Amino acid sequence: MRSMLSGRLAAFALLLLGLLFTLPAPAQEEDGLLPVTQAYRLSADASTPGVLKLHWEIAPDYYLYRGRMKFKPAGGVTLGEPAFPDGEKHHDQYLGDVEIYHHAIDASVPYTVAPGATRLRLGVQFQGCHEVDPKICYPPHTEQLDLALPATGGVAAAGGGSLGAALEQLGATHGASGGDAPLPAEQAFKLEALAQDGQHLLLRWTMPPGYYLYRDQTRLRLRDDGDLALTPQWPTGTRKDDPHFGSVTVYFNELDLPVTIAGDLAGRTHLALEASFQGCQDGGLCYPLMTRALDVQLGSAAPASGTPITTAPQAPPAPAAQGPLRTSLWLALLLALGGGLVLNLMPCVLPVLSIKAVGLLESGESPARARAHALAYTAGVLLSFVALGLGILALRSAGHALGWGTQLQQPLLVGVLALVMLAVGLSMSGLVQFGASLGNTGAKLATRGGVAGDFFTGVLAVVVASPCTAPFMGSALAYAFAAPAMYALLVFLALGVGLALPFLAIGFVPALARRLPRPGRWMETLKQLLAFPMYLTAAWLAWVLANQRGADAVGLLLVAAVFLALSLWWFERSRGRGGLVRAPVLLALLATALPLYALAQLPPPARAAQADSGTVAYSPEKLAQLRGAGTPVFVDMTADWCVTCKANEHTVLDTDAFRALLERTGAVYMKGDWTDVNPTIAAFLEQYHSPGVPLYVVFPRGGGEGRKLPTVLTSGLVEQALTEAAR
Repeated sequence: MRSMLSGRLAAFALLLLGLLFTLPAPAQEEDGLLPVTQAYRLSADASTPGVLKLHWEIAPDYYLYRGRMKFKPAGGVTLGEPAFPDGEKHHDQYLGDVEIYHHAIDASVPYTVAPGATRLRLGVQFQGCHEVDPKICYPPHTEQLDLALPATGGVAAAGGGSLGAALEQLGATHGASGGDAPLPAEQAFKLEALAQDGQHLLLRWTMPPGYYLYRDQTRLRLRDDGDLALTPQWPTGTRKDDPHFGSVTVYFNELDLPVTIAGDLAGRTHLALEASFQGCQDGGLCYPLMTRALDVQLGSAAPASGTPITTAPQAPPAPAAQGPLRTSLWLALLLALGGGLVLNLMPCVLPVLSIKAVGLLESGESPARARAHALAYTAGVLLSFVALGLGILALRSAGHALGWGTQLQQPLLVGVLALVMLAVGLSMSGLVQFGASLGNTGAKLATRGGVAGDFFTGVLAVVVASPCTAPFMGSALAYAFAAPAMYALLVFLALGVGLALPFLAIGFVPALARRLPRPGRWMETLKQLLAFPMYLTAAWLAWVLANQRGADAVGLLLVAAVFLALSLWWFERSRGRGGLVRAPVLLALLATALPLYALAQLPPPARAAQADSGTVAYSPEKLAQLRGAGTPVFVDMTADWCVTCKANEHTVLDTDAFRALLERTGAVYMKGDWTDVNPTIAAFLEQYHSPGVPLYVVFPRGGGEGRKLPTVLTSGLVEQALTEAAR
């Protein structure tokens, strides 16, 4: 399939060229291929309360992937774990060992809806392939279902009533093997909450034998208390190989969860707590997501449910000083300011320094122009940091495992950013001018264009700086991700002020501005020379994309880059002409967007095991096994898009001295790759209050807590940590 896709890239590019330079022609269909809705006919039945039954009719010579089926609820619908029959074993070049279905498939999905609901609305996504010539795989296809509920009204919302008849229906379809009938959710998962003191809660789930609770499907929030934050201290659970979630942590029988409250509780007498969680009967039913509301009385010894509860001695609440909020707000702001300042020296910001250098030289014209440059650049930096911070905090509050730089886990964003770097480089090389010319000693510089350019440079600086973590930034960002939203935004603003500080100093301190060279014609040559760091950045992003989605993604990116260059070239050629002459620019931009759309549909390739003989791939089970054997372990959480990670690898970790140190201390080098989304690695990062990668933790030989190292490594620091761990 890979060779077929690669071969189609050339045909795809030729087809787009034909669209640009010839009259429109009728689209030509590939012989023998059915539309996706005819190849896979989906029907749905919601007549059974609480259970949606789905049936696919699959045409001959077509098949569906089991692992590519997804369900997206809408309109207050909550879905449980879908039940599928066993499929046929199949080895896929991209997805590895998978299960597929031929001819037909029946599946069932448990659901709950709000009381009084009359419609069941959800999206059903699936993907399949044509297995004979022409062999193709369709992109993921989604069908929206809008079904009338049976007269009984379905099942009450989770946490608000019994699952009733739905449990009886699901007991047979979910694979239970003759065990006890599943209990209603309220009996299977009893939840109580107790305020132990002004800053600590204790939550207790009690479950009958044979029932368990997922750790990573549990979310806590306070209703109408946006200035407070909750930080749970999860006890050690049981590792379980789950058919839907992979390797997960679960809790049997009873879970005592200490929770730290961050924020000002003065004058409060109670907290409105909301807990969402999911659990299963071992070997039987998996319950839909449940949500419970509890009114916790502060200063009271009674739990919210009125049932006595005592603290389990093996899981005492961790003091606040052990978490990221041990840092005060003022110290976090100071660390953020210093981290943003040091960020200017990190390799990830080097490409933007090219643009900043030209802007600094332009600012030598007059103090007023220098201040305008500085303020416009700072505005771009600060607004971008605020937008980035709001996005990260909003998604994390919704339960997504996001951190600093994780936007580059999205291949489409990586491709778009690579094209932006290419466009900026072509502009600096003189192919196209988005603003006024830089020549003639600044006489032709337009103030309006310059200010807009400085603002865009500030935005671009934040975008390319996000894969980097400078010294001091780790602690500041960890505080921001755990603190109330207002405090977090202040930390992001402090980062922006630090990043913009050198530019502000030159703009508002005349003595510094006078040290800059005078503008002149030589600036055009410098500008063209500084375009090459932009091209190198685009090449680096293409390499990241290759690791995320394979060679086909790079091929699509190159096709998009060609059409982007074509659109910029024609834009420059048609400058000053009528709108009709510029119409091909729109066609070329459309041709640029089409490969990006195809890129976003590519599945991740099957990743091979770690190639380095001295490296062990991270897994919680392997780490526990090594620690149980008394082996010191150096854990490295990294990503291909993390520039700081790659710098540490080049200077410290990929050296003969480090390999000799591992051999001398008997330590194992364990590496986790966060280039793509990985919930297991995200859980490890959260455990060590790390806002992103890199994260380095050294575990000692005799047990005990791991030692977290700084984000920027030195050989001496690593040697000291491993030597102490080996004692």
